[in-house]
Amino acid sequence: MTTAQSTEGVRPFTFDVSDEQLADLRRRITATKWPDREIDRSQGVRLETMQALAGYWAGEYDWRRFEQRFAALPHFVTTIDGVDIHFIHVRSAHEDALPLVVTHGWPGSTVEQLKIIGPLTAPAEHGASATDAFHLVIPSLPGHGFSGKPTETGWDPVRIAWAWVELMNRLGYTRFVAQGGDWGNAVTEQMALLKPPGLLGIHTNMPATVPPEVSRAIAAGDPAPSGLSAEEQTAFDVLVHFFATGVGYANEMANRPQTLYGIADSPIGLAAWMLDHDVASYELIARAFAGNPDGLSRDDVLDNVTHYWLTNTAISSARLYWESKLAFFDAKGVEIPVGVTVFPDELYPAPQSWAERAYPKLIHYNKVPEGGHFAAWEQPSTFSEEIRATFRSLR
Repeated sequence: MTTAQSTEGVRPFTFDVSDEQLADLRRRITATKWPDREIDRSQGVRLETMQALAGYWAGEYDWRRFEQRFAALPHFVTTIDGVDIHFIHVRSAHEDALPLVVTHGWPGSTVEQLKIIGPLTAPAEHGASATDAFHLVIPSLPGHGFSGKPTETGWDPVRIAWAWVELMNRLGYTRFVAQGGDWGNAVTEQMALLKPPGLLGIHTNMPATVPPEVSRAIAAGDPAPSGLSAEEQTAFDVLVHFFATGVGYANEMANRPQTLYGIADSPIGLAAWMLDHDVASYELIARAFAGNPDGLSRDDVLDNVTHYWLTNTAISSARLYWESKLAFFDAKGVEIPVGVTVFPDELYPAPQSWAERAYPKLIHYNKVPEGGHFAAWEQPSTFSEEIRATFRSLR
């Protein structure tokens, strides 16, 4: 049986947001200098969406309501390699539960994972079997949320992966699994490549499966390699379109993150930058502010954006793009057991053939009918069941 022990260096963590901080946020929102309306919907985040967001954010939105729920969770911090790592650690009531570290991405945070805590730590209360319970560790990436902001270079996904292994060891977990999407996948796959003792397997909702010949063709602007199946051709076409139109934010953060002073100074600037992660996610969020929430509510969106604002992590989080030299979607050679869930509105639909090639120990592959980039946040029930299904054979 795996148990967590009281370990020196792991400290309880609390946070305090003053009324003055919230008043300043509202003042800045209401003082926004608005641009003129877009002349084509493809030009970016629409003025109508942002003005609806601003009206709700400065008016009805209540950070304190979220703060009370968030602060009630068991928060901790520990210093690893000179940086304070914040994490939420929820132990299941089932002592034989499997430890699981779940890593968020950008523009996400630990806020993304809140809806899966109950279903994974207390599955019997959510229509699943108690034998599928997990002990959950949900860390904030360095430079994100309540984690420390590195003061030296080098905190790339490889170093973060090493820190996560140290974190799980520090918590006394000798057997554990890991999950991630977006940057969370990059970190999780690097953990798998480290092959630390005790890491049984991983799950990803944004897998890195692109074969080298496909990656080369996309980078060179060449046609698709011959012999692709219909499913593979679709993935190729989606990736070509994404790299042509959908990575502007990533390119800027990868090259000049410190230039983005505007998103540290303007809450509306920050919100617009975060909303424009990808077209499908933007449309999901825009619907919420048009009165038709589907998967994410207005409060969901603003809990996350406000979390970034209050922690002043707009630029410190962007630096991860500058630090990383990894090709996001290229297969990395992961050799331990892997589970893959394909959500239809993810950045690209990973074909099963590519997943089998990228992960020789693929233990679970499933295409689900609904959900996108922020899967745990948008579709927590489906996401939780996919986690259970992946790791059931590794217990």
